[in-house]
Amino acid sequence: MFKWFKNIGPGALVAAAFIGPGTVTLCTLAGVNYGYSLLWAMTLSIIATIVLQGMAARVGIVTQKGLATVIKEQISSPILRKLAILLILAAIVIGNTAYEAGNISGAALGIEAIFGNSSFNFYPFLIGLIAFILLYVGNYKFLERSLIALVLLMSSSFLITAIITKPSLNTLFKGMFIPSFPENSMLTIIGLIGTTVVPYNLFLHASLVKERWKSKSDLKFAKKDTLISIILGGIVSMAIIVAASSINNSSITNGADLAQGLAPLYGDFAKYFLGIGLFAAGITSAITAPLAAAYVANSCFDWNAGLKSLKFRIVWSIILIVGVLFSSLKINPIEIIKFAQVSNGILLPIIALFLLWVVNKTSVLGEFKNKVSQNIISVIIILITIILGFKSILKVFEIF
Repeated sequence: MFKWFKNIGPGALVAAAFIGPGTVTLCTLAGVNYGYSLLWAMTLSIIATIVLQGMAARVGIVTQKGLATVIKEQISSPILRKLAILLILAAIVIGNTAYEAGNISGAALGIEAIFGNSSFNFYPFLIGLIAFILLYVGNYKFLERSLIALVLLMSSSFLITAIITKPSLNTLFKGMFIPSFPENSMLTIIGLIGTTVVPYNLFLHASLVKERWKSKSDLKFAKKDTLISIILGGIVSMAIIVAASSINNSSITNGADLAQGLAPLYGDFAKYFLGIGLFAAGITSAITAPLAAAYVANSCFDWNAGLKSLKFRIVWSIILIVGVLFSSLKINPIEIIKFAQVSNGILLPIIALFLLWVVNKTSVLGEFKNKVSQNIISVIIILITIILGFKSILKVFEIF
């Protein structure tokens, strides 16, 4: 374990990306409103994330190309290629914009928990400015690692809190492995999947692994990195649900309310720990989401642009600005975060289908293409996400 932490890989960054403010908020709401009954959604999400991120990593290492580039190269028809690019761009841009609003809103909740409300709703603009400076300068690695350390502090707090609440192991395992659908829980279930299996992470992971590993023989290292990272991240998410199930207040509306999940461990200091963690998670995610969108656009349009090129900066600037504007509107930030996760849950099947198609092509992966067992698991996961996504759309429009 020590050696793994010393040689931390792309999988850990992916895990850190999905343990953002959206995860903390939505898992807290799931625990408060439904207890342990939605833990199964996290179990499904962990399995789906391991499978999908593993395939994305395999594409990146074997081809030494980004996922968007590979997909584009495999479509021979110019018309279909343009449609595919448009679909990928739409999915990533829409998803990342919603996700960015959730990231900034989550970071704002963190500041709000510590310093109280801002009469002019100033916090989203402050967070947007910080993220803009870090992205523009490009020298944010040290700060990013510091922020991830803060997120790990908050994650550890939830793990300890979950243990302190002394959950019933029988009820816990029942919630983890037996699906149930409590009344009005469908959007929360989709959100839990959307906050864990993040579509833009598939593109980000494929790009990161090709920078870290250059040989096909390194696939075993990438697999181990992904497996350990995602499982640890999933355990933290489950711990948040377990810890939050002890909260008696069903009307969670701000960071101070969310801090009740940490109250058994830290008492009056809970809001400070949660506030710092939410802020750290929000800033970290507010950097990665726009970057991922810029990388996808870079691949789709064959720009070959660097981090500091004008085109690259324009893409991430648009995502960041729109995210700030949405998070600064007089909308309950909890609702923005929930919408971000639900939108990701709906967009996931689109990206997953493209990924599944690519990893089954011999011309792309050769002997490393998907096996039958991998295809069966992948198809089941995609079908489940399609069904749940369809139900969530009906739910939103109150058709079903």
